[in-house]
Amino acid sequence: MHVKAKSIAMSGIMLALTMLFMLLGNVLEMNTLFFLAAASYFNGIIFREFGGRMSAAFYLAGVLLGFIVSPNKFHVISYASMGLYILLTEVSWRMLEKWNLRKCSIEKCNPGNGTSGKRSPGKYDLGKRMRRVFWLIKYVLFNLMYIPAILLLQDILFAGKLTGKMLAVILLAGQAGLVVYDRAYEYIQGRIWTKYRRYFVSE
Repeated sequence: MHVKAKSIAMSGIMLALTMLFMLLGNVLEMNTLFFLAAASYFNGIIFREFGGRMSAAFYLAGVLLGFIVSPNKFHVISYASMGLYILLTEVSWRMLEKWNLRKCSIEKCNPGNGTSGKRSPGKYDLGKRMRRVFWLIKYVLFNLMYIPAILLLQDILFAGKLTGKMLAVILLAGQAGLVVYDRAYEYIQGRIWTKYRRYFVSE
């Protein structure tokens, strides 16, 4: 009961911060993507701290509250897409970890942790392979959302149809943007959240 109360309290604080960043994206429009990305990262923090069910509830609450408090509904849709990407990648990583451990239990290999890059000697090391598969999954998930949005919503996003060359540039820019977004997320999780976690979560 105490653990559940703590998870609810922390989720409430994170949800308030999510709304704050979302609103800042409306006020400081030059930094809209920055604030929406920062807001979406809280979904991943909740997932790693409390699991899939709590993070799903957190995500839905963020989207619903966003539609209520944010004057720009397109920003909420953008946040929803980013948050969904974060949750899907977290679920994918957890599934890969389970597959990795299951395979290692059969082949007696060293599963590694898949994140730090440090591996102890073992018969096999699936960590590098798993990270390559994980990146492939990330690109597939991202482009399943990004490419249809660019192709189908050109009139909304760009106030008109794009030329073939400009469309190619936008699609390629999205791939570069994914790398920046993803690296920033891992930095937030690995450095910033690790440093300040003790102020939010008591062991």
